[in-house]
Amino acid sequence: MRRLPPLNALRSFEAGARALSFTKAAEELNVTQAAVSHQVKSLEEQLGFKLFHRLTRKLALTEQGQKLLPVVSESFDRIAAAIGDLQRGCDESNLSVSLTPAFSSRWLVSRLGRFWRQHPDIDLRLHHSLQLVDFVRDEIDIAVRAGNGDWPGVSAEFLLDIDMAPVCSPELLNGPHPLRCPADLRHHNLLHEENHEDWVSWLTLAGVEDVDPRRGTIIDDSSVLIEAVARGRGVALGRISLMADDLASGRLVCPFDINLESDIGYYLVMPPGAIGRPKVQAFREFLLAEAAATPTCSLRQITGKAQRGNRQKTSG
Repeated sequence: MRRLPPLNALRSFEAGARALSFTKAAEELNVTQAAVSHQVKSLEEQLGFKLFHRLTRKLALTEQGQKLLPVVSESFDRIAAAIGDLQRGCDESNLSVSLTPAFSSRWLVSRLGRFWRQHPDIDLRLHHSLQLVDFVRDEIDIAVRAGNGDWPGVSAEFLLDIDMAPVCSPELLNGPHPLRCPADLRHHNLLHEENHEDWVSWLTLAGVEDVDPRRGTIIDDSSVLIEAVARGRGVALGRISLMADDLASGRLVCPFDINLESDIGYYLVMPPGAIGRPKVQAFREFLLAEAAATPTCSLRQITGKAQRGNRQKTSG
């Protein structure tokens, strides 16, 4: 027979120890601060040793508290994960996927039809966020995130690189200031997604010194940014893997064959054990197959035919 302290007392200790605050623990547990303090004090009396040093306006864990915290936290995590698996297992038709907005709108959406035809029995739940996902708390089965693939406690498989190069509307290849070489960018509006640093790096790589990389408009939504580019409002640095469809169709073109390589990429991220679930495996195999079919050559190779067609049409 196990002799364990009351569960509520352990929950109060664990929440208070993580936050080093009974007030924050009370907010998390939706109880009063006095209730948390009472539960912890009762636990300390039952155990026969102190778990916290009560300092002025703050808490600190005792040596015993430091040893107990990871054991209790891991136990609660395992209980939550097991319950989550059981709950999700009751409805194997639903698959919750967490995605970055850019990856979803610029790459995944155009390919989802193939997944639905292959797996009509799986109902996707697509959630969009830039934050790292808590698979248990957020009830997420699988995720796609940008990074270096080194995230603790999860498995990560590489999907796509995030190399970048300038993209623009075909109309900017002609007109009064046609884009023929990188220096021609001085006549055009530079568009930025988050900050100016990517353009700083690309212009340095291209050896261009007379174009100010810090001018132009910042548009923090990738879909809006690309729409502005397609309408001829300026030139932006596009992620090759996410622009492949627009480039292949000729909606966008790449005027220069100079790619800014990135040390990060898009990764398929899963919690431990998820790969053994059929619906997770099905979506994983679909993403990996689609990623393998996505052009990874230079933008000029992808769009060369479209660019030649546009130029010939204009000159004719």
